[in-house]
Amino acid sequence: MNVAGKNVLVVGLARSGVAAAEFLVRGGARVTVNDAKPEDELREAAALRAKGVQVIAGSHPPELFEKSDLIIASPGVPLALEPFKRARAAGVPVLGEVELAARFMRGRLIGVTGSNGKTTTTTLIGELLAFAGLNVQVGGNIGTPLISLVETSRDEGFTVIELSSFQLESVEQMHLFAAVLINITPDHLDRYPSMDDYAAAKARIFRHQEPQDVAVLNADDDRVSKMNSLTTAHVVYFSRKRELDEGIFLRGDELINRLGGREQVLITRGEIALRGDHNLENVMSALAVGLACGASADSMREAVRNFKGVEHRLEFVAEINQVKFYNDSKATNVDAAIKSIEAFPQGLILILGGKDKGGDYAPLAPLVAERCEQVILIGAAADKIAAALDKTRPLHRAATMPEAVELGYRLSGPGKVVLLAPACASFDMFENFEHRGRVFKKAVESLKS
Repeated sequence: MNVAGKNVLVVGLARSGVAAAEFLVRGGARVTVNDAKPEDELREAAALRAKGVQVIAGSHPPELFEKSDLIIASPGVPLALEPFKRARAAGVPVLGEVELAARFMRGRLIGVTGSNGKTTTTTLIGELLAFAGLNVQVGGNIGTPLISLVETSRDEGFTVIELSSFQLESVEQMHLFAAVLINITPDHLDRYPSMDDYAAAKARIFRHQEPQDVAVLNADDDRVSKMNSLTTAHVVYFSRKRELDEGIFLRGDELINRLGGREQVLITRGEIALRGDHNLENVMSALAVGLACGASADSMREAVRNFKGVEHRLEFVAEINQVKFYNDSKATNVDAAIKSIEAFPQGLILILGGKDKGGDYAPLAPLVAERCEQVILIGAAADKIAAALDKTRPLHRAATMPEAVELGYRLSGPGKVVLLAPACASFDMFENFEHRGRVFKKAVESLKS
C-alpha cells in the first residue's frame, strides 16, 4: 500500500490517530487531522502542525471527507457518522488505524479480543513468547497503537494485538495467524443496537484466517463456541468447566492439553499467581497461542509462574492497618465487575460507578448481597446502580474518588478488602480507566500519611 502523495484524512486525535498521522507523514502523504473537539482541547495539535499536518477541529465538515483520497478512523469515532457514509458513497476508502497498520506489518499477527480479559491475555502471550526466546512485540488497544509497531516488526517475529470491538469494526484485510476470542458479555450497548451487533463486531477477528492458522475459542461461552463456523482456521477450545475431547481444560488442580488422544499437564492452578477463576481462562487461551507458536511447555510454565498481572486489573495496591486495597479499574462492565468480586471471599467494601454504557446492573445484586458489606457509588451511573442494588447492602455516595477511598477505609476494618470494580466506563470523571486507577492508587497512598 503506497500513501505517498495522497490526501489522507485522519479522524479522531486520540493516541492512535496521532500515531497514524505521524506514520502517514513519514510515508509521504499529505495529512489532515480532524476532531469534533475544539482545538484548545487537542494537546497534540501544535506538534502535528509543526510536522506539516493540517488540523481542522470543532466539527466534521462533510466536504473534507469527500475530497480525501483515503480516510483513517480512530477506534473511538463511530463509523456510522454521516460524513463517513457520504465519503464511502463518493468512493473514498475508510480504514481503521489497525487495518492501516496491518497492511504494512511484517511477521505473524496474533489478535486477542473479548469483553473481558483481553489485556491480561495479550500481555501474557507476549511474556510466554518472549520467555521462549521468540521475537515478539505487543500493542493495539493495550496502549501502544499498532501503527507505531510497523517499523519494529520483523519477518520472523510475532506481533500480539489487543483488539477492541471498535477496532474490529473496520477490519477488512487483516490476516491473523492466531485469533483469540475469550468471552462475550454485555458491553458497549450505548454504541451497538443489540448484543448480536456487538458479537458480530467481535467475530470480525476471524476474517481472512486460513486453514494453517489457529482460532482459540472459549468452549464455556455459548456465543463464542458457536463461532467455529466463522473461521477456516484450526480451532482450539479451552474450558475451565468441563473436560474436552481436544483442547485445554481444567481437571482438578491441573491445566491439561489434550491432543490426538494424548494428555499433557501444562501447569497447576497453584502455580498461577493471578487471582480469580476468570484468570484461568486467560491463562488457558494464552497457553493455546504459545503452543501454536512453538513455545515449549516448560518455558511457558515458568513464564506463567512469574506473571503477576497488569496494572489496573485486580492489582494489589497496599495494605493499611490490615485493610487491603485492590484496583480493578479495568472492570468497565458488569461481567468484569462480577468476576472481580468473585475473586474475593465475603466482607468486601466495593466502589462502583462511572459512565453508564447501557448495561443492566441487576446481575450484580445477588453477588453484592453475598460478598459485600458496604457499597460506595460514584459517577453518573450512581442512581441507576442504586436502583438495581436496592435492599442488598448499605449504599453510600461519594462525589470524588479520594472521597470514596477515604469512606471505604472508614467503613472497613482489619481483614477487610476495599475493591474498586466500577462496572462502568470512566469518561464521566476521568480521561480513561488508567487515569481512574491512578487516582484510586494515589488516594490509597494518601491514607498512609
